[in-house]
Amino acid sequence: MNPVRTTESGLSGPGERERFSYAEAPGADRVGPPSWGGGDAELGRAVGRRPSGSRGRGLHGQLVQQLGQMIVSGDLGADRPLVPEEIGQRFEVSRTVVRESLRVLEAKGLVSARPNVGTRVRPVSDWNLLDPDIIEWRAFGPQRDDQRRELSELRWTIEPLAARLAAGHGREDMQQRLADMVEIMSHALAQGDSITFSRADAEFHALLIQLAGNRMLEHLSGIVSGALQVSGGPVTGCDCPTEISLVHHARITDALAANDPQAAEAAMRQLLTVHPEVERVVPAPREH
Repeated sequence: MNPVRTTESGLSGPGERERFSYAEAPGADRVGPPSWGGGDAELGRAVGRRPSGSRGRGLHGQLVQQLGQMIVSGDLGADRPLVPEEIGQRFEVSRTVVRESLRVLEAKGLVSARPNVGTRVRPVSDWNLLDPDIIEWRAFGPQRDDQRRELSELRWTIEPLAARLAAGHGREDMQQRLADMVEIMSHALAQGDSITFSRADAEFHALLIQLAGNRMLEHLSGIVSGALQVSGGPVTGCDCPTEISLVHHARITDALAANDPQAAEAAMRQLLTVHPEVERVVPAPREH
C-alpha cells in the first residue's frame, strides 16, 4: 500500500520513537509483559507512537489510521464523499480492506454510510472524541492545542477521584504493581530515559483507575492514557520527566498503602499541577 504523501494529506513524517522493552527494567519479573502491545512496526513509526490495538494490524490498520488522520486534520472535510473504489485504487488495497476500514471509522463517528447517499465524512460534533485513536489523531493535527487543554481539564476531573476511591480498596497486588511502575520510573529518570518513564507513567495511571473499582471511570481510562501518550516523550518536545513528578507518584502509592483517601487525592492533585501539560491550563479558568 502506498503511504499518503505529506504534501497531500498533511500527515507528519516518520517519528523517532523506538519500540520499548522491559527486559532490563527493575521489577520486570513482577509486573509481567507491558500492556501497551505490539502491532505493526511500520504503522507505529509512521506517527511516532505505538499502533493502537483497536485498529488491528496490516493493511486494514494502516488504512484506518491514514483515513482517520486525514479526516481529523481537515484534509477530508465534513460531508466529503468517500468512494470505496477510489480509496482502493489510491491506496492499492482490496475492496474488503476498504469496507472494513470504513466500518471502523463509522464506529468512531467519523463517517456515515447511508443507502443511495454513500459514505460521507461527518462533522466534528458527531465524532466520538473520547475514542483513544481520535484523541491521538487530534493531538498531532491542527487541533493539538485544544485537544491537550481539554484532556488536561478532564484529567483534573477523573484522576483525583480515582485516587481517592483506590485508597479504599486495599488490594496489595495492585498496589505492588503501582510501586513497580514507580521503581521503573525512578530507574528511567536516573538513566535519562524519557520514553521508558512516560510509558511506565501511563501504566501507573491506568492501574490506578482500575484500582478505583468504578467501572464507569474505568471506561474513561483511555482519556488518561491518550493524554499521557500525546504529552509525554521526545516526540512532542515536552519537558523531561522531573524528580518532583516522581515524588508525587511515590506519595500516591504511600497513601494507597495507608488507606488514606484524602492523602491520595491531594497527592494526585499535586502531581497534576506540576505536569508540564496541565500547568498551562490549571487552575486558571480560560476566558470565553
